[in-house]
Amino acid sequence: MFSTWLSAFLPANPHTRPTEWLRAAYGAALAVFVCSWACKQLFGMDLALHLLGPLGASAVLLFAVSSGALAQPWSIVGSYAVATVAAVGVLLVCPPGLAAAAIAVAGTLVLMCVLRCLHPPGAALTICLVLGGPALTNLGWHLLFPALFNALALLACALLYNNLTGVRYPKMPAPAGNLHATQDRSPVERVGITSADLDEALNELGGFVDIQREDLKQIIRTTEKNALRRSMGAICAEQIMSRDVQTATPQTTVKQALALLKHHHLKTLPVLDAQRRLVGIVSLIDLYGQRRHQRPRGLLGRRRDVPLEDVMSQPVIAVQRSTHVVEMIPLLSEQGLHCLPVLDKGELLGIVTQTDLIAALHRDLLMHLG
Repeated sequence: MFSTWLSAFLPANPHTRPTEWLRAAYGAALAVFVCSWACKQLFGMDLALHLLGPLGASAVLLFAVSSGALAQPWSIVGSYAVATVAAVGVLLVCPPGLAAAAIAVAGTLVLMCVLRCLHPPGAALTICLVLGGPALTNLGWHLLFPALFNALALLACALLYNNLTGVRYPKMPAPAGNLHATQDRSPVERVGITSADLDEALNELGGFVDIQREDLKQIIRTTEKNALRRSMGAICAEQIMSRDVQTATPQTTVKQALALLKHHHLKTLPVLDAQRRLVGIVSLIDLYGQRRHQRPRGLLGRRRDVPLEDVMSQPVIAVQRSTHVVEMIPLLSEQGLHCLPVLDKGELLGIVTQTDLIAALHRDLLMHLG
């Protein structure tokens, strides 16, 4: 029991790579230097040094954990504004000292929670302003200018550096796909967790969780996928694919393709070049006059002699022979695909259809029930 309690004090294993540590360190160092130098030029060295501590703490959040709720743009700008207002307000009624600093921190925390801009360096900024001495306290409400300048300058650095180094910032939820233009939720949300489920769980938790709801949803779904992968063993595309695949060439005409699809009761037809490399794919929807690149193309009647290279869809979403069945589920359920070509070194080996996937899932379910 004691060892379990003691283990809570030990650090958890990091889930980031050393390259990410270096990326964040370079960004934080550069941003702190640029912001402090600019603040010194505008407001003087003494003021810039007093604000340097909170600035460094904010830099850690904005560059090392930029996806967290505490590091989002409103969090830093709102918290710096709230911290300054709380500090100046307390100094109007209390003399500078430890008591004033404690009261200012409490007020800052409450206001940050109310305004949903919780950002720990805001409390540090409040203390720096309250205990900064006459040089700061005499500025009164004018302290808002350097505080907000630092917040906005650091935010600008984070926006520029993070996005240029491959980290999307600020964190925005991915737009929900709606391939069929209906009111239905995606298949995953219909059978899995929803935003309402997460809201209810977070409300039951009651405490503050430094993670975006969309990130939490992604973590849960990734965990579910990994658990499903483990339970389904090593079922891969090569094991469930159809091998006798009907194909066409770029020179095959629309009329010939329609005849192939009709004869074999198919919905899609892979297009291969002379080396059997997949160069495109056509479906019944393509051949019956849908649009490509926003340009209408009626392909029946007089245009049945059009070659498939003029109408095929490309590039083609395909999988490798070793792709696990779990990786194919979202492709066939969420992206509107009816089949997935299976490749090996660029050559077509077979095709996994929705029917093949359902059969694999059914087999796995029977094995677990047995």
